[in-house]
Amino acid sequence: MKKRLLLITGTPGTGKTTVLLNVVEALKVRGCNIGGMISREVRTCGSRVGFEISDISNGRRGWLAHVNQKQGPQVGRYRVNLEDLNHIGADAIIKAVENFDVIAIDEIGPMELRSEKFKDAVKKAIGSGKLVIGTVHWKVRDNLIEEVKAREDAKTYRATYLNRENLHETIVEKAIEFLAETAQK
Repeated sequence: MKKRLLLITGTPGTGKTTVLLNVVEALKVRGCNIGGMISREVRTCGSRVGFEISDISNGRRGWLAHVNQKQGPQVGRYRVNLEDLNHIGADAIIKAVENFDVIAIDEIGPMELRSEKFKDAVKKAIGSGKLVIGTVHWKVRDNLIEEVKAREDAKTYRATYLNRENLHETIVEKAIEFLAETAQK
């Protein structure tokens, strides 16, 4: 069975998001129609203060979480900005399900899982039959993460300091194989 859920995991700091961004760019260069969401850490004076979220298709940005966020669920020293997560992140995934051939999701992790709208959007993406490429938190135990990882059509890649420079090439190759096969049907 061809893998259509290509998941990237790894310990914090190993470059999961960078690998995904490299996959997105490589697929765009090959003419793939890709949408979804990306999360990036934000640092001030060398210290991480939060995470920004952006819609791949239009560049719209907001805060996923921040140390100075006054409300929202707390995850570690951050509070999750549910409004931006719902209206930028989850909406970007839903828009990708409806309008794009490839769906990127960064990250299915503890902050994002605080939003029911995000979880519903991930379920729609998984159920869409489209190619989904995403990052998955390395140790969070959650029913949605376990369900996604256990699917027969899922393949999980572990980003490490040793493979992070070239891992995207392997994932792009698998993505192109899946897209070519589905285009022939």
